[in-house]
Amino acid sequence: MGKLGTLTRRGFLFGAVALTGGVAFGYYRYASPLPNPLQDGLANGEVTFNPYLKIAPDNRITIIAPRAEMGQGVQTTLATLLAEELDVSLDQVTIEHGPAAAAYFNAAAMTDGAPVPKFEDGVVAETLRGTIGVVAKLVAIQFTGGSSSMIDHFEKLRHAGAQARESLKLAAAARWKVELDTLSTQHGRVIHAASGRSASYGELAGDAIALAPSAAPSLKPKAEWKLLGKPQPRKDMMAKVTGAPIFGVDVNLPDMLYATVRMNPSPGGGMKRFDAQAAKAMTGVQDVIAIDSPYGQGVAVIANNTWRAFQAADALEIEWETGPIPATSAEMESLHTAALDGKQAFSLRALGDPDLAFADADQTSVVEAEYDVPFLSHAAMEPMNATALVTADNVEIWAPNQGPTLIQTVAQRITGLPPEKIAVHTTFLGGGFGRRIEPDYADYAIRVAAHVTGRPVKLTWTREEDMSHGPYRPMAKSRYRGLVAKEGMPKALVGSIASPSVVASALGRYYPDLPIGGPDNTLIDGAYNQPYDIENYRIDGRKVDLAVPVGFWRSVGFSYNTFMHESFIDELAHAGGQDPLQLRKTLLSKHPAAIGVLEKIEALSNWNTPLPKGRARGVAFALSFGTWVAQVVEVEERDGAIRVAHVFCAADPGTVLDPRNFEAQMMSGIVFGLSAAMKQQISFADHAVEQSNYHDHDALRMVECPAIEIALLPNSPFLGGAGEPGTPPVAPALVNAIFALTGKRHRRLPLSAEITFA
Repeated sequence: MGKLGTLTRRGFLFGAVALTGGVAFGYYRYASPLPNPLQDGLANGEVTFNPYLKIAPDNRITIIAPRAEMGQGVQTTLATLLAEELDVSLDQVTIEHGPAAAAYFNAAAMTDGAPVPKFEDGVVAETLRGTIGVVAKLVAIQFTGGSSSMIDHFEKLRHAGAQARESLKLAAAARWKVELDTLSTQHGRVIHAASGRSASYGELAGDAIALAPSAAPSLKPKAEWKLLGKPQPRKDMMAKVTGAPIFGVDVNLPDMLYATVRMNPSPGGGMKRFDAQAAKAMTGVQDVIAIDSPYGQGVAVIANNTWRAFQAADALEIEWETGPIPATSAEMESLHTAALDGKQAFSLRALGDPDLAFADADQTSVVEAEYDVPFLSHAAMEPMNATALVTADNVEIWAPNQGPTLIQTVAQRITGLPPEKIAVHTTFLGGGFGRRIEPDYADYAIRVAAHVTGRPVKLTWTREEDMSHGPYRPMAKSRYRGLVAKEGMPKALVGSIASPSVVASALGRYYPDLPIGGPDNTLIDGAYNQPYDIENYRIDGRKVDLAVPVGFWRSVGFSYNTFMHESFIDELAHAGGQDPLQLRKTLLSKHPAAIGVLEKIEALSNWNTPLPKGRARGVAFALSFGTWVAQVVEVEERDGAIRVAHVFCAADPGTVLDPRNFEAQMMSGIVFGLSAAMKQQISFADHAVEQSNYHDHDALRMVECPAIEIALLPNSPFLGGAGEPGTPPVAPALVNAIFALTGKRHRRLPLSAEITFA
């Protein structure tokens, strides 16, 4: 844990320690291949070529797609990467998530977290990214997040498929005594056209496993792709539409017990006492135990079914301690204001001399604004749950999770067993959005299972328990100040953002003994790392310590900073008499991918065509998770209410691996972002959360959803993600449209506090 503690800090500290920490670990350890976790547990005659592929004698081909499938289609596209090079179709393969293992570490998410903008490619930026990539392998955390799955595996899985293909060809060449270059592969077979011979991969796999290409085989050029770049049928769809037992809540094991928890609703607070007499007297209740974990203190009820556990939990009498958080949202906001008024700040990128520019400015050309966003719940449809079985020698966990090695670490901490004795089975997820990176629900399940050693326990949270405990997307407040030159162009922009640190909060829960320090660039993501060409430019971040648990929510810092930053860019445009879309094109003119999405959205939305009275458009742009996105929202007034009528979106991830799935992810992100902007918030009163279920933290319903049009472009110089980039621009595009319609600026979310939506 000490080594991990020196290697996982973000910001300047992250970069500095990465540069020295990698050397401390030693090049040998970095260069050494990680063990293949598939070697253990192979079926009779089955072989594994690498951590991503198994082939059985009967030609059963299993591809490991070691990222969580939570509806985003990730496992199908990951499998397609390998299948493309292996020359098999998707209907010939089975896809598995695979075990928790260092071999599946996520390098891309960590390198993308480097404290440098994605569009910067200088020596310092590339050195820092490369060094963090080394550290990522040494730390070896397997998780799904940061829209990184395709970026992380784009080459890994293709190389895995190509190397296996060439090994199978070598085996056929040796068996038939022919030259390697006379062989080809197709539909899971090696073919020797000259003699008419062919053999399935299953027939050759046993021989091929001992062979390896003398050099890394070349990958197929894009022009030769048969699967990639084209829509593929989702491999998870049949199970979902037929109601197959694929989610965590579906786990059913022999002799299973059921449990639920009641944890302190005041974050960080302990438990004074509890009375379980009434609960224990209820039918089916087996036991009631105290829970004391790094994630909270409370009580677990164990019963012979989930409903009885829920009912018994309601019968508990518990006296809670008050946690170390401010009592109300208003008090929390005042701490954000104090942080903005204070001197403690960090900045990761600055251009020119903004202070001098403002000092010399005519104050009539200065634009100022303050923005606010609330805490938000992830509100995933499937409640938090996990099933655990603890014996004296082993631990098994079945959980819909985004971080299997984190769960493995939690189990090790609780039971003292080594990682090789702890198996984590990742089920399908009924929504994640960053919430299921958290290992708290698995922690509680393991503790309960350890209490009833030898029997599996499925622990399920109520919706209310989930909604009222977080961790949440953080509350944030910002102040922006801009200077508009006489010709109407922005001359200076300074933004200050106050918010709790997601990284400090999350790592403090994952690794309680880990000392956390240094800047957190997620706090200012979406502001400091946008490619606007403004002569004098600075963004600073100010940490606010509220003791409220915050975590990775879909698009993290981009989710609120893009709202604030793009709203202010719009304010500068109107202050200077500029068209908001044309101004962005001017300020982003050095980046062809940015211009491409803006021009596409301009045409797609008919931006330059006047709308009838009562309708208006707003625009926003963001580069997030490697994808350039521009969006236009069109709104209309109906009987005093506002209806979101249309959303147009142009996205450029560089290479589109599955266009239909990418479009679906952009739509999903748009609806997610609109839901948050229009109606969602988590608020506090009396040291606890006020919301409890979908009735007071609702998402857009189908009747409320606008028409959505997506256009994808292939111009970016780097590969981008799909799961999160659709979310950041939609809130500012919406408020900018509402301003164009009504003339009123809305700088606080959710908008439902001031606006009635149709």
